[in-house]
Amino acid sequence: MTSVRTPDPNPGWLSDLALQETRSRVPILYVEAVPARVDATGHIEHVGVLLRGSAQTNQIVRTLVSGRVFHGETIRDALQRNIEKDLGPAAFPRLPVSPVPFTLAEYFPLPGLTPLHDPRQHAVALVYVVPVTGECNPRQDALELTWLTPEEAQAPSLLADLEGGRGQLLKQALAWSGALI
Repeated sequence: MTSVRTPDPNPGWLSDLALQETRSRVPILYVEAVPARVDATGHIEHVGVLLRGSAQTNQIVRTLVSGRVFHGETIRDALQRNIEKDLGPAAFPRLPVSPVPFTLAEYFPLPGLTPLHDPRQHAVALVYVVPVTGECNPRQDALELTWLTPEEAQAPSLLADLEGGRGQLLKQALAWSGALI
């Protein structure tokens, strides 16, 4: 399947062909982020969900900030780069002091092994809740960012709409941060 997407201005470490070959043989490391607006005490007021085109399904899908960790790149740098890639340079994320994620997500190309699915590859993602304080303007292949209250984010229809089972990650993020009702 040929995908139509905005070329990455920093393509990283593998050509598209080499990445496809690598994905077929080894797990790929990713970072994922749930952008959050928090109050002065650190409680989540809103979480951000992206709307983007899916190359796998040729549909518009809801998803989280996500991207690969490049060879030689720190987890913090990968998280910063992927947040800027999806939300723009003025998002001003407040990265965690420690690179320890709130959970690990494992995606398999075959559906049903775990609730998370990515038909392209076996992938492992470090998942974070990242407060953002600036102006978020979706970039590259992200079409829109929707801010949702924790209550709105728990709607079963929204959770089911998130690509590849990421609704489970959003629900885990809300529980981990104390925002799950």
